[in-house]
Amino acid sequence: MISAVEMVEVGPRDGLQNEKTIVSTADKVELIRRAIGYGARRIEIASFVNPRKVPQMADAEDVVAQLGKVEGLTRIGLVLNERGAERALACGIDQLGAVAIASDAFGIRNQGQDSATSVEVAKRIMAMAQDAGRTAQVTIAVSFGCPFAGEVDPARVVAMAGELAASGPVEIALADTIGVAAPGQVADLVRRVKAAIGTLPLRVHFHDTRNTANANIWAAVENGAAVVDAALGGLGGCPFAPGAAGNVATEDAVYSLERSGISTGLDLPAIREASHWLAGVMGKQLPSKLADAAPFPPEHGAE
Repeated sequence: MISAVEMVEVGPRDGLQNEKTIVSTADKVELIRRAIGYGARRIEIASFVNPRKVPQMADAEDVVAQLGKVEGLTRIGLVLNERGAERALACGIDQLGAVAIASDAFGIRNQGQDSATSVEVAKRIMAMAQDAGRTAQVTIAVSFGCPFAGEVDPARVVAMAGELAASGPVEIALADTIGVAAPGQVADLVRRVKAAIGTLPLRVHFHDTRNTANANIWAAVENGAAVVDAALGGLGGCPFAPGAAGNVATEDAVYSLERSGISTGLDLPAIREASHWLAGVMGKQLPSKLADAAPFPPEHGAE
């Protein structure tokens, strides 16, 4: 069991992408700045995708420009194809996030690529980043189940991870895109992927659709995952995955890990404050459990 994990804040991208109410560029930048304030040092700040398909991300270049380069921060941009990678690199993004798909059915609907093609595209995206003097990581989407095809063969995910690792990403991520994973399944797949990718860090991305995300994080970390995604307030969803609820909330994940003796480097009171601010921006209560729970341990002076 490791004693610390790196947290990646994905709220500005995955948290917002499925929201129907368009969030202003200024509020997106403020969300990122608040994440920096509570200690996030890697933030997925935007996706460079077709704005007709994901209108919330139409201002990706403006977000990067208004935020600017921040010392000590890695700004991650999600890209699905070479055109998106070109846009992200042109505006100065620090790290490309490529996506490979473990299911043909999902890949064709999500990005017009079957699984094998998505792997080849991800390799080319990583090469583009490296040629530009940047870094890249790759996420294997629907690693634990597909909304269209059902079960995903773990052997396929392991084979993809090994092939992608050879292209030099900073890490491999396993994504439970629709929130169907359970802890035993997570433990098994994390162990198998770790064996396939060697010393390369393994990152995990869980949606809390079926209330298993925090248990899945624990199973992943217990078996060697070193990097954990989370979204402030528990917002999130995929426009191409019916019924996929939000990401695990940053505040919920941090509480669970820190109380279990796993350091995250993030400030929980500051996360809670940012979550309350985000709820105001969105005009609704967020899925997070911790945002409105009484602080524990009690604050100094509390009865």
